[in-house]
Amino acid sequence: MSALISEEYRKMQEELHNDPKYGEASMQHASTVAKLLKQINPSELLDYGAGKGRLGEALKELVTSPLHIRHYDPARPEWSAMPQPAAFVTCIDVLEHIEPELLDNVLDDLQRVTVGHGFFTVHTGPAIKILVDGRNAHLIQRPSEWWLPKLRDRFDLMAFEPVSNGFCVVVTPKTGEQPDNFSETPSKSPPGILRKVLKSLFR
Repeated sequence: MSALISEEYRKMQEELHNDPKYGEASMQHASTVAKLLKQINPSELLDYGAGKGRLGEALKELVTSPLHIRHYDPARPEWSAMPQPAAFVTCIDVLEHIEPELLDNVLDDLQRVTVGHGFFTVHTGPAIKILVDGRNAHLIQRPSEWWLPKLRDRFDLMAFEPVSNGFCVVVTPKTGEQPDNFSETPSKSPPGILRKVLKSLFR
């Protein structure tokens, strides 16, 4: 398995998780995830880069159907084991925190574990938080036009929506049937139930 995080950065992230305000972004998307789960109705969810596990806590209140929630976060010893694939994977405001030289490894691992649907969000600007070494906590600050080809190399993008300071996507395993113009014109992606759900959520 290729490296997903350096030991130095893992320790830095482990310390940051002691801050009660660190890792709150998932809560902003909990209702969106809950509505997608209602549409897709998977039996399990993997929260990839789970932080403090707040998304899972919120979903227990928002989702009434049976749902097994698993967590993966290398900065949390109890959740650091390599995750098994899941029918639904969330990765919320995680990718911009990845060490740039290891991003491809992490995206490849996301591809490995996403065997059904995935809901990913990316913050494209700077974070308020500054790391102890002086770097901004968002190690990668790139626009959606930079991210989308990387995602398309590994997934079919079923939906794209801009959100405050970034974007979200719904993905499925790659089949090669996606229109070639998706990354250039994401707002014209093929209509479908997932896109309709997201359009209604982000009006």
